[in-house]
Amino acid sequence: VQLQASGGGLVQAGGSLRLSCSASGRTFSGYAMGWFRQAPGKERDIVSTISGSGSTYYRDSVKGRFTISRDNAKNMVYLQMNSLKAEDTAVYYCAARSRYSATSYDIGRWDVWGQGTQVTVSS
Repeated sequence: VQLQASGGGLVQAGGSLRLSCSASGRTFSGYAMGWFRQAPGKERDIVSTISGSGSTYYRDSVKGRFTISRDNAKNMVYLQMNSLKAEDTAVYYCAARSRYSATSYDIGRWDVWGQGTQVTVSS
């Protein structure tokens, strides 16, 4: 499995961005997928995840602002980010659990990572 993230950029506070992640692999629909982010000097954190069955999870700070979705026919996962705040500034990574459809809160259980895309929110 290979992942390719895109869609990052510079946006003003209150604005929106949509991140996209394309995945290779014939069994994409069985993968748990997730978005993570890492701000300078901080650890990588979970932002949102979606299971193979479509169950979603969001960290508290993005609930109501971010929406994760997946299109299994296109092998794509998206993160729609609205009402962006300066504290959302980070490098965003998509990741997959290539052997499990269930998500995990343990970053160490995500075995495939994309290259990251920078999101910068100016205040």
